[in-house]
Amino acid sequence: MEFSNLPSGFFLILSLFAVLVSGSRRTLPIIPFDEGYTQLFGDDNLVIHKDGKKVHLSLDERTGSGFVSQDLYLHGYFSASIKLPPDYTAGVVVAFYMSNGDIFENNHDEIDFEFLGNIRGKDWRIQTNIYGNGSTSIGREERYSLWFDPSDDFHQYSILWTNSQIIFYVDNVPIREVKRTVSMGGDFPSKPMSLYATIWDGSDWATNGGKYRVNYKYAPYVTEFSDFVLHGCAVDPVEPTSKCDIAESSEAIPTDITPLQRIKMDSFRTKYMTYSYCYDRARYKVPPSECVISLQEAERLKTFDPVTFGGGRRHHGKRHRRSRSSHAEAISI
Repeated sequence: MEFSNLPSGFFLILSLFAVLVSGSRRTLPIIPFDEGYTQLFGDDNLVIHKDGKKVHLSLDERTGSGFVSQDLYLHGYFSASIKLPPDYTAGVVVAFYMSNGDIFENNHDEIDFEFLGNIRGKDWRIQTNIYGNGSTSIGREERYSLWFDPSDDFHQYSILWTNSQIIFYVDNVPIREVKRTVSMGGDFPSKPMSLYATIWDGSDWATNGGKYRVNYKYAPYVTEFSDFVLHGCAVDPVEPTSKCDIAESSEAIPTDITPLQRIKMDSFRTKYMTYSYCYDRARYKVPPSECVISLQEAERLKTFDPVTFGGGRRHHGKRHRRSRSSHAEAISI
């Protein structure tokens, strides 16, 4: 069979199909840091290990740090293993995300994983979010606790971005699916983006709305990144279809989560989701058009926070606290 005349997007389709069918990213190549990324800021607060496959980012009173992909991408599968700073990290934000804000200042797109700091003894919180075409006034945040301590060891965080949907994964378990709808219009990310990783001081908002701030007596705060996967369509932002056939590859990529993956995702969301913009009645009297409302999710979140999700009054002394999840629960994810 002759392969030389096949479009370049064909091979991206095949490999992405294999990822989704298997539920694993192990078949994808892991690249050294300097083959895919470059330092963004932070001077010597970014340290590359001798093997070139692992990077330390740190935050101190002087500065945070970060790196950015050398290319821009339009769709693909992007992943990294991350180990977060231990102990007290209130106000510290670690982010792994896609953005094009440096190119499209007034109408940028964004796909975010954000870790929002930790008060000792409390569950870590992870946030996902998307913006399209500068629609920052419409927050599409979801927040979750996790079934493990993300500062104990490395865990994989991945983003699948296609023309029709975005899926967030933790250790190959899908935790959120955002399907593109006609009513979203340009609010769905649709322009080429770079990959970023940063650590910075988010004292004003990150932990309990800014109630707990960064305490630099615990600095430096160090987060580690490894297992870099940049498996997407690298493009020229001026001519985004110049390096591969975007339309063809986007249409051919599977758009559904497998039945087993969906069971795992539903289990995760039932146990660990603590906030979803779709159910926030304080912000949206009518849920945004792309929201698919689950009565089970609505009732659980209303019990968890009746003011935000039910429009009622909070009764003091009756808050439902979430304890750190047991090992048995972790196995069932």
